[in-house]
Amino acid sequence: MPELPEVERIRRQLQQSLPGLRIREVEVLLARVVDFPNPEEYERVLVGKTVGEVKRRGKYLLLRMQEGGVLLFHLGMTGRLVVVSEREGAPLHTRVALRLEDGRRLLFVDSRTFGKTAFLPPGRKDLYLPIKRLGPEPLDPAFGPRELAKALRGRGPVKSQLMDQSRLAGLGNIYADEVLHRAGIHPCRPGNSLSFPEIRRLHRAIREVLTDAVNKGGSTIRDYVDLRGEAGSFQEHHAVYGRAGKPCPRCGKPVERTKLSGRSTHFCPACQR
Repeated sequence: MPELPEVERIRRQLQQSLPGLRIREVEVLLARVVDFPNPEEYERVLVGKTVGEVKRRGKYLLLRMQEGGVLLFHLGMTGRLVVVSEREGAPLHTRVALRLEDGRRLLFVDSRTFGKTAFLPPGRKDLYLPIKRLGPEPLDPAFGPRELAKALRGRGPVKSQLMDQSRLAGLGNIYADEVLHRAGIHPCRPGNSLSFPEIRRLHRAIREVLTDAVNKGGSTIRDYVDLRGEAGSFQEHHAVYGRAGKPCPRCGKPVERTKLSGRSTHFCPACQR
């Protein structure tokens, strides 16, 4: 599933390409990917809207309309957004197509259909509970070590808490493993057992890993590509994720893998005691 760095990469590309363009036509090709309103209303209300600023909230893309309201996309496991010219055909598994006034089309493509889209009326983001329940943004300048400490007050494993979107928005399995390794913290440690120096170290690791991953285009493990169809390269710099049995880049000990809350979890037994 695309996480914060992959979604942020796409957001930046959309911001360069879409603002100021009016939506001329909307076609929903698979009704169940539209979360709100119903597919017919979704098609109707978007026609004539003009794309404004493109924002990100956690793993969600938010296209603000100049006339009001927000067009939302969540990519799920295999979803992607594609911008094609009027001469190009739509890729297989296209679920929603938006024709823009310059003739191009913005396509939502998703083979496994876990992705979602919605249009939220002006001032009514509260209608969409997954957005309302999101925790703070880890790259927000206002998010400091004390805010991280508040998010990790529970007794559950620190990795599970980092992946809980109501505590912290945007981290998933890949980057939780990577930031914990960089901070030297075992993923099974209870969140409330971390000392404040460890919290500060973890906070710094979150900022560093996510920023580095965004700059490298995210991680392509299976399906992820950006708006231009290009894979990310941060997977070439993973320290532990997907590297079970391989040497830890810090100490040389073999990376281990375990299951935590049903998810594969990678760590170094020497660096993350």
